[in-house]
Amino acid sequence: MKKATVLIGFLCLFSGYVAAAPAAADKDVAQAVDHLTQAMLHKDIPELNALTAENLTYGHSSGKIQDKQAFIADIETGKSAFKTLEMQNQTITVSGDVALVRHHFSAQALKGTEVVPTEIENFQIWQKQKGKWLLVGRQAFKF
Repeated sequence: MKKATVLIGFLCLFSGYVAAAPAAADKDVAQAVDHLTQAMLHKDIPELNALTAENLTYGHSSGKIQDKQAFIADIETGKSAFKTLEMQNQTITVSGDVALVRHHFSAQALKGTEVVPTEIENFQIWQKQKGKWLLVGRQAFKF
């Protein structure tokens, strides 16, 4: 009976550990997405550099594709600028060192002095590299 109790205890302990790991990864990815969103909103170039992979491919709803340097340059120069920016209805699926993120991108974009409401869908791919979640891919699309 003692062996069965010990075995059940270990199984419960192990099951709790496995269940906690994905939840922690989801939280870490959600935090990375939030930091990226805030960095885009506030033109935090060092943070944008820190959160994006060198091989980033960043797709816009218009079909335009940018690499990391072009994406960050547009934020830095104000070509891509926002009065407000938030990600809504977010879902995260983590599989090993890859996270798939879907959300609604809701913003008041700035085109010079004009405010342009922007409502699009986003699909992001994040990868854990050297212990940090980095954005490696993003595709926006109109719904």
